[in-house]
Order: sequence, then C-alpha cells, then structure tokens
Amino acid sequence: MATDPAPAMLASQPPAPAEALPDTLAILTVRKTALFPGLVVILTIDDPAARHVLEDTLPHGRIVGIFTRRPGPGDKDGLSGLAKVGVAASVVKLSRGDTGVLQATVSVLQRIALKREVATTPFLRAEIEVLAAPEPKADDRTWQATVQELREHALEYAKAAADLAPLTVDLIKSLEDAGQLADLLAASLPITGEQRQELLETVDVRQRVRAVLVLISDQLEIAHLRDKIDKDVAAHFTAAQRRAYLREQLRLIHKELGEDGVDHQAAELRTRLEAANPPEAVMVQAERELRRLSRLPASSGESSLVVTYVELLAELPWHRATKDNLDLARARRILDRDHYDLDKVKRRLIEFLAVCKLNPARQGPVLCLAGPPGVGKTSLGQSIADALGRKFARIGLGGVNDEAEIRGHRRTYVGAMPGRLVQELRRAGVNNPVMMLDEIDKLGAHSTGDPASALLEVLDPRQNHAFLDRYLDVPLDLSPVIFIATANFMDDVPGALRDRLEVIRIPGYTDGEKQEIARRYLIPRQQAENGLKPGQVKFKARAIRRIIEDYTREAGVRNLERMIGAVCRYLAALVAEGKNPDPSIAPETVEKILGPVRYIRETRLTVAKPGIVTGLAWTPVGGEIMHIEALRFPGKGGILMTGQLGSVMRESAQAALSLVHARVQHLHIKPGELRNYDVHIHLPAGGIPKDGPSAGVGLLTAIASLFSGDKVRPDIAMTGEITLRGLVLPIGGLKEKLLAAHRAGIPTVIIPKLNEKDLYDLPAEVKKRLKIILVSTVDEVLAAALQPQKPKAPRPARHSPMSGTGAGPMVKTKK
Repeated sequence: MATDPAPAMLASQPPAPAEALPDTLAILTVRKTALFPGLVVILTIDDPAARHVLEDTLPHGRIVGIFTRRPGPGDKDGLSGLAKVGVAASVVKLSRGDTGVLQATVSVLQRIALKREVATTPFLRAEIEVLAAPEPKADDRTWQATVQELREHALEYAKAAADLAPLTVDLIKSLEDAGQLADLLAASLPITGEQRQELLETVDVRQRVRAVLVLISDQLEIAHLRDKIDKDVAAHFTAAQRRAYLREQLRLIHKELGEDGVDHQAAELRTRLEAANPPEAVMVQAERELRRLSRLPASSGESSLVVTYVELLAELPWHRATKDNLDLARARRILDRDHYDLDKVKRRLIEFLAVCKLNPARQGPVLCLAGPPGVGKTSLGQSIADALGRKFARIGLGGVNDEAEIRGHRRTYVGAMPGRLVQELRRAGVNNPVMMLDEIDKLGAHSTGDPASALLEVLDPRQNHAFLDRYLDVPLDLSPVIFIATANFMDDVPGALRDRLEVIRIPGYTDGEKQEIARRYLIPRQQAENGLKPGQVKFKARAIRRIIEDYTREAGVRNLERMIGAVCRYLAALVAEGKNPDPSIAPETVEKILGPVRYIRETRLTVAKPGIVTGLAWTPVGGEIMHIEALRFPGKGGILMTGQLGSVMRESAQAALSLVHARVQHLHIKPGELRNYDVHIHLPAGGIPKDGPSAGVGLLTAIASLFSGDKVRPDIAMTGEITLRGLVLPIGGLKEKLLAAHRAGIPTVIIPKLNEKDLYDLPAEVKKRLKIILVSTVDEVLAAALQPQKPKAPRPARHSPMSGTGAGPMVKTKK
C-alpha cells in the first residue's frame, strides 16, 4: 500500500496510447484520493507488499496499476476492496528519503478498469482494460463555449484562491485538450477523495468537463465569500488581534509540520511584550528582532543579545504608573516629619504639589536643590516621593563624563548597555517615579561626549516626551517623570543646563538648628542603628554643642551624625560586654570618647590694635571669621600679600591702598608716609586658598588703621566689596557669614546696604543677637570701625553713595 501522494507536479504530456500498455499489471493501492492522467506524483511506500510490487516489476517493466482502496469496515483483500476505475502509471524514479522510507515518482498515463484477478501473492496482479472516450467535435460551438467557460472560471479561481501553483496556471492557459484540462483541475481543486474518484470514473469527456465546471463554480463562489468575510473581519480587527490570529495560524502550521515548540523562547518573549503593551513603534521594532531571533541558531552569541534587548523592551513600564496622592496636608506632615526648619524650601515644594493637583497635565519646572553637603537635599527628594505616593529613583552623576551614561550605547558595540535613565525606569517598574539627579554640578566633559549636554533634552518638558536612548532605538516618554536635581555649587553647572532648572537654595544650619536636629532625628536614629534601647544613652545639651563646635566643621549635619554614632558605638560595646555604663553623655565624656578637639575656630579679637581687622568668609562648609593683619616697614609704597591669596583678593588690596592714598587728609595720615613705607598684609591659615572681593572693606580698614594709628574695634566684623569711587557693593553668602559672626560671639557686623534684602532669611535668634550696620560707602565703614586715638576734626564726606549701582558678583572668599 502507498500513502497519500505528495503535492503533484503537473505534466503536460498526453496519455499513452492503449496499445502501449500490457494486458496485466501489478497493482498499487492508495487511500482517500485518486490520481489523474497527465500528472507526475511522488508516492511514499510504507507497505511491504507495495515494495515487492516495485522491486519485482521494475526489472520487467516500469508500468503499474494504481487504484484507490474504498473505505469500509476493515480492509478487503483482492479486487473487491478496490475502486472500479484506476490509472496506469510509469515509475520514473525510486529513492529513499532522509528517514529511509521508499519514495516512488510516477507519471500517470491512462484510465484503466480491472477485468479479473490474476494473482494475489506475493502481490496483487490483475488483467486490465484501457478506458478511452472519443473527443467531441471541434466545430461544436456549444462544446467550445463550455470549454472556454471552464478555462475562464479556472483562471478566475486561480486569481481568487491564490493557492494554485504557477505551473498549474500556465497549464490552464496552454492545454488544448478538454479532457486533460478537466483532469488537471480535478486534481487541483480542494475537493474530497470521493469526489475525485467519481470524476476519475467519468470517462465521457463532455460529462467530466461539465462536472468539473460545476465544482469549480462552487469553489469560486466559496473563494469570493471567504474574501468578503476576511475583509469584514479585518475591518474589525485591532493590530493586537491580527497578530494573535496570525500567530495562532502559525502555531497550527508548526503543529502540522511536527515542529510544535521549536520557537518557544520567541513565543514567550512575544507574550511578555503583549502584556507590557508598548507603543506600536516599539512593537514593530520588537517583532523585527524576534524574526531575527527565529533565524539565528540558539548557540549564536548574537541570539543572546537579541533576547536581552527584547527582554528590556518587555520589562520597561510603558503604561504602568502609580496614582498620585495630592493631599497637601499629608505632604506637609511628611516634610515636617523628615526635616527640621527649612520653611522656605517646604513652602516651595508644597506650591509645586499644589500646581500638580490643580493642573495635572501641566509640565512643571525641574527643581534643583542647591546647598552645601549634608543639609538634606537627597532626603528631601525622597520625602517628595513619599508625599506623592510615587516610587523614588536616584542617579548619582558625580564623576560621570561619558554621554553614553545618559543616552546609552549603540547595540553594535560589545558590552552595550542602555543609559542610566532607562535602567532606573526598569528598576522602578513605573513610568512616573520621582527621579533625583544627584550632584549635577559634578558632571564632567570628555572626548566621549558631554553628559551635561545630553541632559538638556531630558530636562526639557517640550522634548523629553520622545527621548531616544541609543540602545533602545525607540522613543521613550519621560514626561510623566518628576526630575529633581541637587548641586553644591550652581556656578559649576553649565549655563544652558542651569537655565532649565528652578534653583531652591538650602543654606547651612546654625548651631542651634544642628542641636535641635541632633535631638529630634540623629540621636534616635543612631541609637536604633547601634542596638541601644531607650534610656541607655542620654546626650546633655552641652555635650551636643561640644560635638558641634569642637568635632565638626560643616554646614550640614553629616559629620555630626557620624560623631554621635561613634559615641553610641562606644556605649554599645560596653553594653555588649555586660557592663552597665552611665548613659548620661556630658562634655567631658565626649572628649574621652572622641579624643582631643579636632577643630579650633577663629575667635573674636579681645584687644584693639591698629592694622588688625576681623573679616567674614564663605566656605563650602559654612561661614568663618577671618583675621586680616597688616604691618608696615620702610620701603617705597609697595604692597606684599601672603596667606595663599587669589588674584581677585590681591586686586581688592590694591584698590584699598589707592582709596587710602586718596583719603590721606581725611584720615590724618602724615604727608609722604604712604610713599615711604611698604605694607605687608597677611591672612592666617596659609594652607587654605582664599579669594574673592568681599574682603575689600576689611583690607581698606586694616590699611587705614595701620597708617592713621586708629585702632579697629575688636567687637566688630565686616564684609563688602569696594570700588575706587568709595562705594560698598553687595556680596554673596551673607547668611553663612552672619552665622559665623554670631557663633564667634561678635556682637556687631558691617554689611553693604544693598544686602539688606538678604536679612529676610536670617534666623530670628541671630537677628536678635547681632547689631547689623548697613553701609553704602567706605567712609561709613571707617567711621563705624575705627577708634580715634585723639579728637580730630570732622571728616568730610567727600565720597557720597551713588544710587543705581546694581548688585556685584557672588563672593566665594574661602578659608
């Protein structure tokens, strides 16, 4: 027995004449189909008897009979179980497939009928009769019209169904014999095996052509209906439904081919992608990569790269978001819980949340929290996320000098990775976290690109809705993300980037504020982290102040918490050893645990001397007082400066000396004295660089005092920039400088009048204890700071203040 034939290769040769066939033939059987003259088919031989037929027949002749075995209960042996009509076929080729199964290629010749059985062993052999019918007359117009209609219907069906081989279409056009045309179509139409057998038994050509015409008309109507249904269904299919439909079809095809499950990994990735529901452009890119994956061997290194890329697309939160909690009262409670004071900063953050509540669609500004280290910038970002109910993500930008850290690497490079933004979104699992860009002023430029420039697109609300990471290579919407930046020095942030930020300045804490922060937050936290129970450690207020003054020098509280932690660890070690230490921490206990004093602050002057002035300086860790010392010796009127001073401070000293030259009479300085002496100005702590114009009034006062002999009041400190017109210009860092004066116990401070607006941010405690003298000219400075040795004539105010001078540059006098 032979199995069902493989898809036929159609031949155009005419059937063999009757006399060419022998009277008896070996019989092969097939199931569920029928063969037609003019075809070349491949039969798979899986029956031993059929193999005997071919092996015994081929040496004597290549022609066999092929008949269809009728379906029924059991298989009937002999002629009784076979169809009445079959075909004679010539065996063209015998071969074995990859699995060793015998395959026979046969060319079908003529219709034949069985007359009688000749033998049954070792295989069936029978006497046959050739069935042939005369062709209708060629001049019969009705017959010609019928054949032409059959040919036109066949070509129309071939176009509508699109499942006929190109060779079949060519034969439909070229075959002249109506019987061969009918047989060709009978073998090609999607009909049942019984219908094919019935057409094979229809020997009369006219009847066969009409029967095939009816069948092809039915199939043509079905094809048209199917096309209409497909169009109607397609109109209602979404893109996702279409993909699912086609994928199911593909799965069934794989199943029919015995390849079910070969693309399991791609199917799993596709399922994850559909669950993520990315935008259409992303899905198109992912499908392209999955098609590549199906063509790559599993052992290929590129295969793992494709899988990693598609997994990233599937894991990104394209539409997953947390719902905002815009309860402003709750937000205030969280900010007050986590941070002490900072009322101005908290108010601005509440305003930011209020705008988000009233206008959710508005793209708000990108906030930048600027201030010295340890004042709580990063924890403020965490508090904002907690208040909104959003997830918090942090990207540390300190030392980043590669643009690819922001935009990602192209996937053509070995070890390519997405940018930090994409990685943090993937970890957060939502598309609207609060993302902190920490230490944005520490970005660096390199030959590999400028990351600060890459951030311009990220922080621009009008552009970041379609941010393009080079690794992803598809648009990513960053507009739902709330970006918050932090910086220590805004001057180090590039101008274009700074223009996209709304800066909220967080100043350093006073000693009183640090003491309260330690009591409320730092001590309880360190007590819990070191395993101490309540009551096992009690800091006295004087002990906390001792730590602040003698063991830390900072604007924030980071080192303060570190020192408190050291004290708690000391007690924890004693408790763990079974001892019962005194929980009370006094100043003496602090020195015993932490060792000698680490920092010695500059103290206020106690004795008034000519040429000695107390100035004020701004440093990254807060304000400091700074003593300016001036000494004269015989010379030619030059000036020498020491103490690692910068060029701006040296220029301020030159301006101060010129102003003293212009005020010789006013200061009662002897004529020619300035030309006969050199001046040496020194600022102690020479290991620390110092620069900036804010020491101008102090330098002027020191030189004027040195040559006039008038002493400088020891209870006064000063800051301000000077001009050759005698004006005092505003300076920066005023709050930190006034806090330094207050900390040193100096009761009076001279500041520029144009800085009066900055007193608004000064703590009430400091305002109450400090006497602040506002000055507009250097004459007012000298009048307030110098103590005349003897009564002198009134000093004429030759240099009056001028209005409309504007604000001077920000000062960074460092010590």
